[in-house]
Amino acid sequence: MVAPGLTGGTLDRADHLRHDSEALAAAMSDWRARLLKLDGLHPEVGDDGRLGWTTLADAPEDALLILLGLDESARPHFAAYLPGTRAAEATPMRSPAMIHALATLQPSEAATYAAARSVIDWHSRHQFCANCGTMTEAFRAGWARKCPHCGAEHFPRVDPVVIMIAEYDGRALLGRGKGWPPGRYSALAGFLEPGESIEEAVAREIHEEAGVRVGAVRYIASQPWPFPSSLMMACVGMAEDDTLTVDTNELEDAIWVERDVVRAVLAGEPGPFLPPPPYAIAYTLLREWAGV
Repeated sequence: MVAPGLTGGTLDRADHLRHDSEALAAAMSDWRARLLKLDGLHPEVGDDGRLGWTTLADAPEDALLILLGLDESARPHFAAYLPGTRAAEATPMRSPAMIHALATLQPSEAATYAAARSVIDWHSRHQFCANCGTMTEAFRAGWARKCPHCGAEHFPRVDPVVIMIAEYDGRALLGRGKGWPPGRYSALAGFLEPGESIEEAVAREIHEEAGVRVGAVRYIASQPWPFPSSLMMACVGMAEDDTLTVDTNELEDAIWVERDVVRAVLAGEPGPFLPPPPYAIAYTLLREWAGV
């Protein structure tokens, strides 16, 4: 199976340094330490598909340094959160600059960026204690915040999302979201709800969005999605029938597509739909289902 995009990071996250203030200080003073170059929350990507890095000397004085990890030579890598940093767009992954970056980044580089973006965005949206409302303070090398008033500790959260296709008689169910590029169809998706298993969420979302009931569900793969911080869990659900009742509040359209047609489209041949981009786990899911 082709590894999903945004996975395969090579940095050692060095959790031990997050607990050791002296070791962290030493990492910050290491002359080899690198700082991720960002334009807001967008990565600066070179022609070689690699992230841009600079020295910690370029970090603004008021920046919070977040330890991303150590490379194979134990050189520390950091990202900087600047107070007031926020995602500029409501759907930042669809901006031309972001689409270009995701399409050109090497896999390990994309994984590093995904971690950095999610944690920076988390800091921007979690300044205040959810328990008492007091302004919180960062600690654990930027991987947590603590309330100075009530002592509550807050950690970056990951939102679980199921992304799936239904299968019936050798065909895959694909949906089209509102505002997508012309012709684009992809897997259905939705957030898990409290008290729900992955399998139950897959069945519920497919039925809610397309009116199709599924029985057996099999897991395929997962992918971090840093917009702002989701974990996409790709699955295939076996449909009980192929009757569609599309919820137009959720989808613009839904179609059944034969396996051979999916294979042809993924190979670049013209077909009834435009596939998801290779960095999206929906692409991996379709490849796995089609046996490409």
